[in-house]
Amino acid sequence: MTQYSVEQKDSFTVLGIGTELKSDYTDYEGISKEKSEFWDNVHENGDIEKLKSVATNDYLFIANEAVNNKMMHYAGVMTEESLPEATRAIEFPESDYLVVKGEAETEKALSELLTGSAFGEVLPQLNDVAYQGGPNAAVIMGKQEDNYYGEMWIPVVKQS
Repeated sequence: MTQYSVEQKDSFTVLGIGTELKSDYTDYEGISKEKSEFWDNVHENGDIEKLKSVATNDYLFIANEAVNNKMMHYAGVMTEESLPEATRAIEFPESDYLVVKGEAETEKALSELLTGSAFGEVLPQLNDVAYQGGPNAAVIMGKQEDNYYGEMWIPVVKQS
């Protein structure tokens, strides 16, 4: 059983370097391939290290957001600073958030596990809250022994 909770979070901003996902939102394989290529690219070109150098904490955000009818995917950090490479300041609202916990051997595997568990398992079984749209993120919080650990944060609204 996947560990999850619903928690109140204050609004926060994530500075992100992103890409538009061109695959249809129902094309899981296409989206996964695009995200994987983006992830490999931001590691290889040094963007992840640049983001981490201005971060206010150790969290790495792998965020998704619809912007102007486009599916966007970002690597980001919490910071008050800016970078020339940054493509967006992603505004996360003050809200209740579905928080799904997990761990995996790589950051990419953790992001996929958290996203799949949250949207494919936990959200469909909840009757008291619903995803309200807006940005969501897999938050890589650290590494313990051989595994990365983190949480998926999805803004939700209470259902009557």
